[in-house]
Amino acid sequence: MIVDRAFLQVWATGLAGLLLSVAIERFLHPRPRLFRPVKAWLLHICLWSLCYAIFVILLGRPWCAFVAVSAILITLTIVSNAKYKNLREPFIAQDYDYFLDALRFPRLFLPFLGLKKFCLAALFFALALLGFWSEEPPASRFSLQSQLGGALLLLLSAATLLWRQRNHISLAAFDPKENLQALGLLPSLWLYALASRTLPHARSPFTAATAAATRPLPHLIAIQSESFFDARNLFAGIRSDVLQNFDALRMEAVCQGPLDVPAWGANTIRTEFSFLTGIAAQSLGVHRFNPYRAVLRGWSVDALPLFLKSLGYRTICIHPYWGNFYGRTCVLPRLGFDAFLDIGTFQKALRTSAYISDMEVAKKLLALLKESTEPLFIFAITMENHGPLQLDHIPDMEIEKFYSTLPDKIYSDLDTYLYHLKNVDTMLSMLHTTFNKLSLPVSLCFYGDHVPIMPDVYKDLRDPDDVPYILWKNQCAHDITQQASYDSTILSTAQCLSVHDLALTWLLKNNIFIQC
Repeated sequence: MIVDRAFLQVWATGLAGLLLSVAIERFLHPRPRLFRPVKAWLLHICLWSLCYAIFVILLGRPWCAFVAVSAILITLTIVSNAKYKNLREPFIAQDYDYFLDALRFPRLFLPFLGLKKFCLAALFFALALLGFWSEEPPASRFSLQSQLGGALLLLLSAATLLWRQRNHISLAAFDPKENLQALGLLPSLWLYALASRTLPHARSPFTAATAAATRPLPHLIAIQSESFFDARNLFAGIRSDVLQNFDALRMEAVCQGPLDVPAWGANTIRTEFSFLTGIAAQSLGVHRFNPYRAVLRGWSVDALPLFLKSLGYRTICIHPYWGNFYGRTCVLPRLGFDAFLDIGTFQKALRTSAYISDMEVAKKLLALLKESTEPLFIFAITMENHGPLQLDHIPDMEIEKFYSTLPDKIYSDLDTYLYHLKNVDTMLSMLHTTFNKLSLPVSLCFYGDHVPIMPDVYKDLRDPDDVPYILWKNQCAHDITQQASYDSTILSTAQCLSVHDLALTWLLKNNIFIQC
């Protein structure tokens, strides 16, 4: 078969695009290695060629397709670098819905990308659009000896090779940083997407759990505090009384210490899921990056709320944000929650910057306790500390209240974070005082889900420590007050925990005996 110039142009332009894609990868952080497995290079070539061939068939303009696919790769590079800077993790296939979320919740996502980078990505798509209008498709566009034939041959070749590479999921160790360096961006995205087709096989310890609980059952209050950690460890000039009530609660705790969590800066649901199910993130494979998506697809998993319901608890989740974010409206009932109170419950509540204040969440929590005639398990997910901190405008904020010595450099995000941290401390004080006045037993589990996003602060000062947790009981606090011989070092001794062990430890400390 004799082919014409348009047939060959498809392949020549595609080769130029492949070479450019390798150059674009050099701007990734961390940078992929040029010396990588042959299978990884085959995946890269096949994936780029497949996308390019589809664009050629749809548009009939090879150079426009060249620019369009390159623009997509450049956008992925920009997004991946922004994510790595803020979250220390490159872009992965499980992040695909964040593009839609960026449109639905722009304040939550776009500031981390940056206006300049957003405009740069938009520029390449504008060039692709310009190319669409300026490049004329050949007259024989739909001939098998012309452009269509060249594009179909490239498409079938890439698809066939890609199909033969479908069993190479083992190349991915589900360590995003290592996989990006060892395999490249496109192969990593592809392998992560393939691996997510199957559901997890991990089992929750609550599946085989039995319990004999003492009576009366205590109210169980868990607070997952957004981006909470002890910022005083960053800089010696931060005043210790920023978290004085947190310190007091920690001294009365039955157990407290550093908590190992599977998230950094964001991705709250990773910590959330491990706490609620008792499943270690590492045992989930690729699903550890967004376990709620597996639940939405039909994965049935036992969890703390389901277990507590079997003991007679009413289970309630409070989260002052949109319930459809991460699919919580559908996921949480499947985990055993009787009720989910999202932002619709806080229509007239006080906001601190863009989010509902932690104090408002505490007031809602206490109102539920006051009205209840049955033991409650309340899981509250706060939002006040959530970034982007640089966008918060706190009127009349007196930063002198947070520092004994000001840092050499102005960190507006750290100042804002300390303001919110002080509000968390005030909330803990109110809960502490109120719970101590109750005659019924109340147990509090308080922990941070991850550290906040403050890359410049960490770069100049120091990396943050682990997030903390506290397990506290009001009856224990009563006993402490009444016993003069109490030695505070016994109950306040730090115990390191992983978040998937936190709920089990909490139940054991409340004499809800578990046998797995």
